[in-house]
Amino acid sequence: MFCTVGLLAGFPLSAQSPQEQNMTQIHITMSGSPGAEFSAHWRITHEGETTEHIEERGTVPAEYTFTGTELEGTVKLLSNDERLEVDIQKGSNRSSSSTQGAGGTLTVMIR
Repeated sequence: MFCTVGLLAGFPLSAQSPQEQNMTQIHITMSGSPGAEFSAHWRITHEGETTEHIEERGTVPAEYTFTGTELEGTVKLLSNDERLEVDIQKGSNRSSSSTQGAGGTLTVMIR
């Protein structure tokens, strides 16, 4: 299942120049054990406003794209004996984290 969120809190990606888009587009890729279940809570800040996106029960693989200047997130692996990898990219900044086993929790931030 792939989820793409291109419009969040009224900030369409297409309303920005390509350079601005590169600096405010945040792309998240969830990979690991196919079918692994996770929950995620994303807080996206853009132009001083913070919005939230909550995924109560997502499955790997999944992708999300948000518009923002900063992202904070908490991701929890819900499946037993599975692996979850989270890759976040914003412009030239990249953050990668992984966890294994039910209850493994990742806290991520990118600016």
